[in-house]
Amino acid sequence: MSAFQGATLMITGGTGSFGNTVLKHFLSSDIGQIRIFSRDEKKQDDMRHELQARYPDHAGKVKFYVGDVRDLRSVADAMPGVDYIFHAAALKQVPSCEFFPMQAVKTNVEGTDNVLHAAIDAGVKRVVCLSTDKAAYPINAMGISKAMMEHVIYANARVAADRGGTVICCTRYGNVMCSRGSVIPLFIDQIQAGNPITITNPAMTRFLMNLDEAVELVRFAFEHANPGDLFVQKADASTIGDLAKAVQRLFGDTGTRVIGTRHGEKLYETLVTREERLRSVDMGDYFRIAADNRDLNYDKFFVEGKVETESDESYTSSNTRLLDVDGVVKKLLTTDYVNNALGR
Repeated sequence: MSAFQGATLMITGGTGSFGNTVLKHFLSSDIGQIRIFSRDEKKQDDMRHELQARYPDHAGKVKFYVGDVRDLRSVADAMPGVDYIFHAAALKQVPSCEFFPMQAVKTNVEGTDNVLHAAIDAGVKRVVCLSTDKAAYPINAMGISKAMMEHVIYANARVAADRGGTVICCTRYGNVMCSRGSVIPLFIDQIQAGNPITITNPAMTRFLMNLDEAVELVRFAFEHANPGDLFVQKADASTIGDLAKAVQRLFGDTGTRVIGTRHGEKLYETLVTREERLRSVDMGDYFRIAADNRDLNYDKFFVEGKVETESDESYTSSNTRLLDVDGVVKKLLTTDYVNNALGR
């Protein structure tokens, strides 16, 4: 018997890559109902028909709710009877958030606050929120909005814990391979069109996670979280140059063209900051970063500081295990997207 037996799970932004992978993991399990909450009725209809075609015995478990996390009423209307929430709704594209930062604020910050307030009011048992490595030492609008989102999560987690109710936690992960709008599908499209791959900077490093690993991180957080905890999976990484070579090894070499760094990009990404490493717990494949337990007695901030404020180094895509081209090829072949594109 699992914690999800007979339970109702809601996934915000559920028509995205993460939501589709959650369905693959949970649909045939003993879960009672999965609610897909999103604002795009076309994607919902496409998902509905695909589920009916591929999983006719289980498709009835999935219920669709059209709404927007920016609209508290629509979130609250979808909440009655929900036991657990995976909060994945977000604006995630770095360039678009850079040009339209207030849109990132409305979805990533205000939208998260709406989801958490509605969850607390409805008596939801657990909420796992999805964040990104770009929230650590953020330099772009998307990362800044996600960093603020994390602080909204911690504040609401503290309130919920004081009330003895909803357990709220957060996960932070790096690039999810082949998720919507990511670079690997772009590389494949460029190769199939006979065009050279466009690379921003071959020396850039990025974490590499597949969608199944992203779901497993959320499940781990669900099972082990205390209020306000942040969970990070230890992840492989590679240079963008080696990633491009690995894709070309699988799909053909059409050449490369270096186009330079885009708006708001870093040379490497950080999953755990130096400050967070001080209060992190190594759980094998994961880090748990406990919530800041200081209260609203501001005097403590002035008279009871800490001698140590940061560890020697953060956990980044440059000091984790870097895969070579062969390793990246093996990692790519763990994704459905690449295998489908290869006709396997």
